[in-house]
Amino acid sequence: MKRPKLKKASKRLSCSKRYKIQRKVREHHRKLKKEAKKKGVGKRVKKDPGVPSSAPFKEEVLREAEQRKLQIEEEKERQRQVKKEERAKKRKKEETESNETGPQVKKTRKDDAAKKQAAANKSSKHFLCAELNKVIDASDVIIEVLDARDPLGSRCPQLEEAVLQREGNKKILLLLNKIDLVPKENVAKWMEFLQKELPVVAFKASTLMQDKTVKAKKRRIVASNDILDRSRGVACFGSSCLTDLLMSFGFAKPKQNGFPNVGKSSLINSIKGVLACNAGVKRGMTKSMQEVHISKNVKLIDSPGIVASPTNPPASMALRSLQVEEGQDGALEAAQTLIKQCEKTQVMLQYNVPDYRNSLEFLTMLAKKRGYLQKGGVPDTQQAAAVFLSDWTGAKLSYHCKVPGKHTPPAYLVDAVVTQMQNGWDLKKLKAGNEETLTGVKFPNPASSICFISKGPTSGVLGVSEDQPGAANRAEEKQNEESVDSNEAVENPEKTSQSKKPKKVQFQSSTLEVNLTATSTDDAYDFNAHFK
Repeated sequence: MKRPKLKKASKRLSCSKRYKIQRKVREHHRKLKKEAKKKGVGKRVKKDPGVPSSAPFKEEVLREAEQRKLQIEEEKERQRQVKKEERAKKRKKEETESNETGPQVKKTRKDDAAKKQAAANKSSKHFLCAELNKVIDASDVIIEVLDARDPLGSRCPQLEEAVLQREGNKKILLLLNKIDLVPKENVAKWMEFLQKELPVVAFKASTLMQDKTVKAKKRRIVASNDILDRSRGVACFGSSCLTDLLMSFGFAKPKQNGFPNVGKSSLINSIKGVLACNAGVKRGMTKSMQEVHISKNVKLIDSPGIVASPTNPPASMALRSLQVEEGQDGALEAAQTLIKQCEKTQVMLQYNVPDYRNSLEFLTMLAKKRGYLQKGGVPDTQQAAAVFLSDWTGAKLSYHCKVPGKHTPPAYLVDAVVTQMQNGWDLKKLKAGNEETLTGVKFPNPASSICFISKGPTSGVLGVSEDQPGAANRAEEKQNEESVDSNEAVENPEKTSQSKKPKKVQFQSSTLEVNLTATSTDDAYDFNAHFK
């Protein structure tokens, strides 16, 4: 049986469609002709009809035309040779100039490379420690800025000891910043605790400081009401008390210092009333010392943050270290260590997240809630961890630490040193100013503030030489521990196998948490466990 042939599609069109196509084609051709006419492309070159055979002196006319053609070609060749010679001269001139200015070019290249290297070295430990020591030597009063949410954790014993060892009768003043993020009772207890050692100033910096140019432009327009200027971010408390205290001290160069993100630059901007120093949530924005004139006799010096020592606990390093910001340490691990230091119910209420079994599940739920999703709808836990860290280090999240029960002053703060540090200050005026600040600030509710477990004072590095022997000692201790473990393994292998088991579980805690979430039959869905 023959296979039936398939019918071809008919090319017949309705009249309206055919006329429409023809009209469109005509319009298109007309448009092309118009454009060609504007450009002058449409003019056809008229063909030379030549000399007619009936014309007299035809041979002479053709000979003249041939000679004219030869002359034009010779002229073109001559111009081509002239251009070639000019090009050769130019090349020769450039070669001579490059030979003469060769050393200068190399020198400029070296200078550019040195500038780039200097810019890169500004964030190095050696540079930051050198700047810090330079600022300590140049100042009369050292204002140690502490985060009111964790005053003990933002305190550096190495800095205080270095200041006391310097010559020139330098004073140390403690400043509790970000008091608007801590309950009032907690702030009062911390001030009472710290005043036993050094003078304390309560302070709330302005977080919405504007540039001079913006301020000048806005001053021309008179607002109908000042509601915006009285907002919580613009308001600053404690600046008048601090300036009066520094003025009473006489001609002084106060220098404020502390760990990154405690509000050093914001303090200067609030006292000055203008955006004089760069400030932000990012850690380590201040790279070098900067002098700001407050009055005729007082000059504040802004300095880079203290470099945290790697021997500190992981929770302290997550809040104070610059390594997380530079990408040396993972934001995910830092966020997980902070979550473990907090009470679960308070974190759930603060971030409006349901019950979670581990820190990774909390970050997964936070990423889904905020809309941080990767390709395929997988929650981006890395971005959620970065946002969580910025909330804790910036002036956004309210958390507090409990005041220690017993007061044990450090070894370098003897009674004589404490009395010497408190001499020269008007303590009654300071107390009245602090009380006025506490009455003016709007404090958060204790129920909405997260209770955080502080790890004590954070040790800092004031010189690169200090960090190297510590690392060598740690390496030696590690080698000694490994040698002891190997000797025990030789003597009794059964005991060592039993003792090694908990160490292995302790080291692989993160992987165990992921496995537990993956095998459990609850409704929570862990994307990191299923999509790999």
